Amino acid sequence: MADISPIDLQKALKGAEYPADRDDLVSLAESNGADEALVTKLRDASADRFDGPNEVQKSVFDNA
Repeated sequence: MADISPIDLQKALKGAEYPADRDDLVSLAESNGADEALVTKLRDASADRFDGPNEVQKSVFDNA
C-alpha cells in the first residue's frame, strides 16, 4: 500500500464546505472514492470539527 499524501487528502475532500464535522468529511471522502486507508486516517483524526483544509491536513498527518 502506498503512503497517503496531502494531495490524496485534497482530492478526497474535493467539494468540502468548511467549517465541517469530521463525520461529514469522512462521508465526503468515501463518496469521492478515497482509499480506505485515507478514510481510516481521517476517521481517526484528532479533531471533531475543522475550520478549513489546513486543519484537516494537520490533524491527519500530525496524528500519524
